[in-house]
Amino acid sequence: MEVLIVGSGNMARGIGLRLVRGGHRVRIADREPDKAADLAAELGDSAAGEPLNNAAGAEVVVLATPYEGSKEVASMWAADLAGKTVIDICNPVDFSTFDGLVTPEGKSAAEEIAAAAPGARVVKAFNTTFASRLAETVPLDVFIAADDPDAKKTVTGLCLDADLRPIDVGGLKHARALEAFQLLHMKVQDQIQGGWSTSLTFAAA
Repeated sequence: MEVLIVGSGNMARGIGLRLVRGGHRVRIADREPDKAADLAAELGDSAAGEPLNNAAGAEVVVLATPYEGSKEVASMWAADLAGKTVIDICNPVDFSTFDGLVTPEGKSAAEEIAAAAPGARVVKAFNTTFASRLAETVPLDVFIAADDPDAKKTVTGLCLDADLRPIDVGGLKHARALEAFQLLHMKVQDQIQGGWSTSLTFAAA
């Protein structure tokens, strides 16, 4: 499968590594093409870097950018994203205080992105995984929220290929809970000496 990752930061790297290991073709798109090319070179022969032009040819688009950037890309590419599976990984956290989310009351970043690109099949996923853990080869849980069953099935398959356990939490409205959950996970990193390398996992006793 051909996956376009928007962004070239740590989360793009972690997800890209997982997807390449899972046998998928990865394109990295960034406003700074040199950064996209550098990350693609790190990922290997199954990856390529490009400018932030369009999503043509990609079966899945991963928005590995901050909240406002993801909304901007979704709006800019709205027509191009119609019918595509679009994965929103962001956490719309007030990073100055870690005291709340910056989305409108009662709305998630994923729902805002879906509104910006109404034809896209938006899936919330990967927002509860830290980049450092994704870059490793350890199994991780990925919580998935989406309204479109086919898009959810596509992301589930990508997770399984990448040695990740997909956990279906329901419709896109549950992205609100996932984002709030990750806010708390971020907020306690100092207290638990997590070093931004902990993971949220469901395990049987």
